[in-house]
Amino acid sequence: MVDTSVALPGAGSVTETYEHRPKLITTSDGLRVSGAHLKWYDIQLPDRPIDAEVRTEARDFLTTEASTPGNGLDLRDELGFAILHRCGETFHFLLISTWRGNNELWEAVYAKDGGPFAPFPQPTRHRGTFCVWELGAVLHEQQAWVRYLTSPRDQAARQAYVEDHFTGPVA
Repeated sequence: MVDTSVALPGAGSVTETYEHRPKLITTSDGLRVSGAHLKWYDIQLPDRPIDAEVRTEARDFLTTEASTPGNGLDLRDELGFAILHRCGETFHFLLISTWRGNNELWEAVYAKDGGPFAPFPQPTRHRGTFCVWELGAVLHEQQAWVRYLTSPRDQAARQAYVEDHFTGPVA
């Protein structure tokens, strides 16, 4: 019998010491900012919730970022969602995603590591997008957007999209 398997390099950059743990996705009130209505998701370890002060800081930052011309967050009468992800002791990602071009998901990435939120530098073409936990919210949002696209897309359908959230564990 001939071995037709292909030798694959590495282990997908997973270190031997990495220990994967499930996280929890929760929702907060949606956020209306200049140019968009965003659903809100928090992602955290069940025993390490996001501090209320950090959530307030993120929401205030985003409100200012969207209303200040020239800040790079040019939202245009859009629907979408925000993900605030506690990744470590002090590190948080703030991911802003909106639907454009009918079926495209656009994203702005901010981060906080002990200081204020700021744009997250992405200096290379091949860069990170969503981690496995964030993809739990993104998957739900993809399915919710398809439901909206295949609806009459009237005010009732927009309201149904805005009220359609995912909450629960994500591995």
